[in-house]
Amino acid sequence: MDLRRVSLILKLLSLGLPPDDYVVAGSGPLLAHGLRDEIGDLDLVARGAAWKAVSTMAVPVAAPSGHGRMVVLADGQIEVFDRWLPGTGDPGRLIESAERVQGIPFCPLREVLGWKERSDRPKDRADVELIKDYLSRADTSSRDA
Repeated sequence: MDLRRVSLILKLLSLGLPPDDYVVAGSGPLLAHGLRDEIGDLDLVARGAAWKAVSTMAVPVAAPSGHGRMVVLADGQIEVFDRWLPGTGDPGRLIESAERVQGIPFCPLREVLGWKERSDRPKDRADVELIKDYLSRADTSSRDA
């Protein structure tokens, strides 16, 4: 899938954020790896210049998790957080561990798996199974190579 043809990704790229200062979290990595054909919104974790930029686009508010602040953009289709979910650690580490898919920084699927398992929300359970299956196939392929 060409991510640059996905409406949400086009909206993200139109923000002009420095890619070394944010990472796509939430379900975005499932889209990037072809595990989902569509998602409802994009969640980003931002720091430094990226956080400063989004903070000029809308007023930061308390995150629903009660952990940090967020900026809501594109009529709610893009949510930018200054830290991710409780228990995920330092936002800088999350950003530094990003995998580039078509030049866009995404959280590694193993990270996504961890927080979706911890959240254990009904909407995350299907994603957990998709990620486990994908990682299992990827591990088998790398052993066979």
